Amino acid sequence: MATAQIATNIRPRSPQGEFRNEPFTDFSKHEHAHAMREALTRVGDRLGHEYDLILGGERLRTKEKISSINPARPAQVVGVHQKAGAEHAEQAMQAALKAYETWQYVPVAERASLLLEASALIRERKFDFCAWLVFEVGKNWAEADADVAETIDFLEFYAREALRLDAATTPIQYPGEKNELLYIPLGVGAVIPPWNFPFAIMAGMTAAAIVTGNTVVLKPSSDSPTIAAQFVEVLEEAGIPAGVVNFCPGSGATFGNAIVEHPKTRFIAFTGSKEVGLDIHERAARTKPGQIWIKRTILEMGGKDSIIVSADCDLDQAVQGVLASAFGFSGQKCSACSRAIVDESIYDVFLDRLREGVEAWKVGDPSSNAKMGPVVNRGAMESILGYVEKGKKEGRLLAGGNAIETPEKGYYVEPTIFADIPAKGVLAQEEIFGPVLAVIRVKNFDEALEVANNTEYGLTGALYSTDRNKLAIARQRFHVGNLYFNRKCTGAMVGAHPFGGFNMSGTDSKAGGPDYLYLFTQAKSVAEKLG
Repeated sequence: MATAQIATNIRPRSPQGEFRNEPFTDFSKHEHAHAMREALTRVGDRLGHEYDLILGGERLRTKEKISSINPARPAQVVGVHQKAGAEHAEQAMQAALKAYETWQYVPVAERASLLLEASALIRERKFDFCAWLVFEVGKNWAEADADVAETIDFLEFYAREALRLDAATTPIQYPGEKNELLYIPLGVGAVIPPWNFPFAIMAGMTAAAIVTGNTVVLKPSSDSPTIAAQFVEVLEEAGIPAGVVNFCPGSGATFGNAIVEHPKTRFIAFTGSKEVGLDIHERAARTKPGQIWIKRTILEMGGKDSIIVSADCDLDQAVQGVLASAFGFSGQKCSACSRAIVDESIYDVFLDRLREGVEAWKVGDPSSNAKMGPVVNRGAMESILGYVEKGKKEGRLLAGGNAIETPEKGYYVEPTIFADIPAKGVLAQEEIFGPVLAVIRVKNFDEALEVANNTEYGLTGALYSTDRNKLAIARQRFHVGNLYFNRKCTGAMVGAHPFGGFNMSGTDSKAGGPDYLYLFTQAKSVAEKLG
């Protein structure tokens, strides 16, 4: 089908200037705090709504349901969702394949316009989206605002990157020929996002896929399907054709595996645990009858991230950076600092300052903007408390270590710090995904680097030091995908910090960077002889 024959309902939009990160909201200003409280009331009135599967634009309901609950108030249902099963996988695939027949030929400028229109709609309703994140996954206001801002950033950035990729040329023009390098889409992809950044990562992976001409089967986490449903509604409002994104909450073991293994699935974009990521990679590697390509996997997995605190650091800066990295969003980030590696000459004073600092991390309901909210569900809480018990055997409990009882029976765990953890201990090696920090004593900088690199992961890390030579050495020897100096190891910014890790942290996809869209395309070289 010729490009000129394809029509969409997408409103034409062009990028306004160069990319700039969306500003964060200052909730200390009365008007912003008031707007957030109004949004919480407004969204609170919409809790408990039932959402349909969306397959090729058709709304479907299933017998089995998924209930998304508020982890701060587990009796409160945020949304009721249909549970797609293996029997829906073929229907979702056929809907995506049908849409791909035309979507792949829609001009890049129109596909980019879709992202820009969605970005504008989200920006207009920023506080409402923040409220959904507060209710569904327990983010406080600042964490929710950062998630929404990153969503806007991904949409704006990938729209511009798609236009840049569309204008790519070959390095040279061979004499007597016209040479072109075209980046064309792959086909139908499965997008499987996590619950901890349920808006930004979900929207970012989906946006990267569709702006490059692919179609998507979107399977959100069962802990956070409502925010994904809200995003799909925005895409529909922005004019996305039916079948380009198919909304399919469901079990990973049934629906998820069926889509991953389907012979027509061309790629899988996944963010989540190492175990699930490796399982997806293995399933995708098995060629199925009728499959004519090697499936591509784009995997972001776990982390066991370290901050090295050197003897020559700014101690105030280091303490605050470690606390923010360890306990922001209750430590539920793959980039979170779960290990502070501290020079023995300042070890004791650092622990004293850390103990003092953690007292400011008050735990409570995120709708009231507590500094630290709940963990995502009961299973997570029980797993974290299990690691606390292991920590008591391995080291010295410095702070926290308990669940917090609330009248609403929320899933709260105190910010917890263990000192004297051995470098190869369980707390120093296994990803906990909760508010538990292991502090490790080292003799010098060389040992600190050795410990920092001693896990199977390689996602983020940081070094606090005023010694330029140490910073230079760390640039070469600190083996992580995202390395930070004299700042926290969380909070990667789109465009400035392309995000992705080494080793068992994934395929180093560098989301939010100039290379990311290449992962969703294939390059086609075209040469025409002239004259």
